[in-house]
Amino acid sequence: MRYYLIAGEASGDLHASNLMAELKRRDDAAEFRFYGGDKMAAVGGTLVKHYRELAYMGFIPVLMHLPQILKNMRQCKADIAEWKPDVVVLVDYPGFNLDIAAFVRARGICKVYYYISPKIWAWKEYRIKNIRRDVDELFSILPFEVKWFEERDYKVHYVGNPCVDAVEKWKREEAQESQQEAKRDGKRQIAILAGSRRQEIKDNLRMMVESAAAFKDYHIVIAGAPNIDEAYYHDYLPKDVEVEIRFGQTYQILKDSVAALVTSGTATLETAILRVPQVVCYAMPLGKLASWLKSKILKVKYVSLVNLVVDREIVQELVADRMTRTNIIHYLGSILPGGEARQQMLDDYEEMNSLLGGEGASRRAAEEMLRLLKADKERMDKSLLDEEVN
Repeated sequence: MRYYLIAGEASGDLHASNLMAELKRRDDAAEFRFYGGDKMAAVGGTLVKHYRELAYMGFIPVLMHLPQILKNMRQCKADIAEWKPDVVVLVDYPGFNLDIAAFVRARGICKVYYYISPKIWAWKEYRIKNIRRDVDELFSILPFEVKWFEERDYKVHYVGNPCVDAVEKWKREEAQESQQEAKRDGKRQIAILAGSRRQEIKDNLRMMVESAAAFKDYHIVIAGAPNIDEAYYHDYLPKDVEVEIRFGQTYQILKDSVAALVTSGTATLETAILRVPQVVCYAMPLGKLASWLKSKILKVKYVSLVNLVVDREIVQELVADRMTRTNIIHYLGSILPGGEARQQMLDDYEEMNSLLGGEGASRRAAEEMLRLLKADKERMDKSLLDEEVN
């Protein structure tokens, strides 16, 4: 079968690549064409456009790049219409992907599957109307989403969380024993994950580093995002703090660290799966106003996936005006070795991992997609046969 996939950022590239690999194992005739990244390209198929050309975040960056965004969308629609896939598989990235879903459905080109649901349970709940109309099947990776969608008369498939797959695969194939203490004169390590987008790094990195630097006995390592140049990080680093920036090693950096400061997103879940105590940091311009708007706009109690999965606060969320150096230093200190909150967080991680389920999300998603596609093809073939007979 022909699969057209669209992933708009690094995490989508990772999870889409694992899904593609599982589809390829089960479908000898699988053909892939995609908007995505290097990991998807490594599986095989045709990379039409890299997500580096798609990932814009925030009102001003989107406005500044609007002509390019609209051009990308037009090109994607034309490419899908010309290639005529059996299914379009959308991976998160709702601003772009929901528009593509509407286009594909309106023209009856093929089935539309959504893998990794848009987080409409957090905000923009009105998008459920678009999903009901334009998305044939939705594959959820967060357990609480099943009830949320069912309460709104839309059935989804819970397949487990692909972050578990990604971490376990990395442990088997790439994980290395930590040599960090020998390399850094016995200093243990604090990891900083400041987001995958430029705006997130601009807003968060400096305060995260300055706060971590208050703990003089620790070495600071920044996990660089794959689509960001190292020079960009240096623009937002304090001049008097020694840090190390490493790219393509996020899981290893976390494994080698005793604690982490993490910008909200998928990284909070990955950090918890790797059992690294963390503080969630998410600065916003005009912090007090942003906090007020958050309370009015967001439909959920928490911003981190870790807390949302267990439905209670097990990691501290320092968002908007709560993100201050004083707060970061306080909560980071509490989860470092010897800190009063460290063991409780590690115990709570076990509960979260139990709720997520074990390894196999990518496999289950691929199997369910193929089952549905084959059943649909059989129905179409039977319908055509009935027409010929009549």
